[in-house]
Amino acid sequence: MESSGQEQIPARLKGVGDSLWVTFDPTQSRDRLKDELKRIFERLRHLAVNARVILDPGEENGHDVLIGDLAAYLKESFDVGMVTAPPKKRTIQAESHRKKEMDDAWRYRRSDVLMISGRVRSGQKIEARKHLVLLGDVNPGGQVTAGGDILIMGRLCGNAIAGYPDNETAIVMALDFRPTQVQIGGFVAAGLPPRSEKGAEFAHVEEGSILVEDYLKVDPYSKLPWPELR
Repeated sequence: MESSGQEQIPARLKGVGDSLWVTFDPTQSRDRLKDELKRIFERLRHLAVNARVILDPGEENGHDVLIGDLAAYLKESFDVGMVTAPPKKRTIQAESHRKKEMDDAWRYRRSDVLMISGRVRSGQKIEARKHLVLLGDVNPGGQVTAGGDILIMGRLCGNAIAGYPDNETAIVMALDFRPTQVQIGGFVAAGLPPRSEKGAEFAHVEEGSILVEDYLKVDPYSKLPWPELR
């Protein structure tokens, strides 16, 4: 593409928050765009691994197929994490209404979180109507149950039942994740294989089964455009 006698750069990179924001010219050929992305991401090296990438075709609308093709190329070639199109812009009125709803919800909402500290020993059971935060450990033989999420700021070596009885969107997260059994909604997993890597992990339901993943690598709520109540 020519402009004022100078060749236009087909793609540009900038950092926005925790994301790599790539603005590209959708009128360029796919091969040329991929060549430019290769040049950009090769310079990033390890910084691109698991990075969140936003592909922005500028003021042009659509281009979902092209974005999907470039996203697949980046994931395969540079091991980037989630790749998405830019979030849709909201009108000033809609944005004002959303902000008021969020402010009101936070200001007047009573907490549904049971936050406790200590160690849940063998034979002990802790139950929370909704979310549970434990500053401590769950020993083998101990059990924690919650109608919502369970966050263990320590070792989880006993049983954890989240989303009881039927909330399959709940999660179980622990800094040291070694549960005897995990249940989320109606799904149960036991005998989970030990992981070689240390760090916070979380269990969630995906495609009809419980999946355990590295919490920081997956960053499950990073895709939300703004903080939401759970």
